[in-house]
Amino acid sequence: MGTPEFSVPALDALAAAHDVVTVYCQPPRPAGRGKKDRPSPVQARAEALGIPVRHPGSLKDPAEQAAFADLGADVAVVVAYGLILPQAILDAPKHGCLNIHASLLPRWRGAAPIHRAIMAGDIDTGISIMQMDAGLDTGPVLLTETTPIGPQETTADLHDRLAAMGVRLIMRALDEIATLKPVPQPQSGATYAAKIDKAEARVNWARPASEVGRLIRGLSPFPGAWVEIAGERIKLLRARETDGQGRPGKVLSGFTVACGDGAVEILEAQREGKRPMTTAELLRGLTLPDQID
Repeated sequence: MGTPEFSVPALDALAAAHDVVTVYCQPPRPAGRGKKDRPSPVQARAEALGIPVRHPGSLKDPAEQAAFADLGADVAVVVAYGLILPQAILDAPKHGCLNIHASLLPRWRGAAPIHRAIMAGDIDTGISIMQMDAGLDTGPVLLTETTPIGPQETTADLHDRLAAMGVRLIMRALDEIATLKPVPQPQSGATYAAKIDKAEARVNWARPASEVGRLIRGLSPFPGAWVEIAGERIKLLRARETDGQGRPGKVLSGFTVACGDGAVEILEAQREGKRPMTTAELLRGLTLPDQID
């Protein structure tokens, strides 16, 4: 049960080692210039593997719950599915529903744990294999693995590493499922990784350089932190903090911009309708103003 690209490596590994009776994902969504319905990455991959796919808009319907129970599954593996699982779904498989969650629970429960960990300046994160219950990422944890967050890592970088870690850990969990002991999450230390609001994405140069840099890396590549230059929205994809002082938003040199405290050097950016570019490539076709608001 999964939907985005993050879920695909787990699907591939499960299909190679186990009998995946059915794949659940969210329904196709309008995408592209023609706004035609496009299947999710998980649906596309499952269909390529010849695995039956279901994409109900909700699992609250008793008929949907009965159809799920009729699969007779030993376990459901859930990774970035995006739908609430009612108790009847949680209870149907013999070993319940196991979730691959991209944080060290109870920190960063919720929809955007990778983004939030980088934006908050966490020094490490990881994968938790959780036995799902009716709460929001509140179930007991079966296995965890930790990884450091590099000082220049973006959400895209961390996403790929965590997806691979999730595969290793869920395969181990399935191998050891009869002997693993669920550990309740501690009451302290819980934080919530709210879905990214696009209103968060505009860069505020008055903030400290450390915060601006984390925002840029945490929102890269989607939805992308951005600034407006000559009426064009420019996505900022990679950045590092550096020395420098000036009025917030002042371009000090190249694409180094003063912040409320310190400065940020933009390393990679993307113009509207263009591919991501290094700063050197970008500046060959774009003249920066003295001040970026």
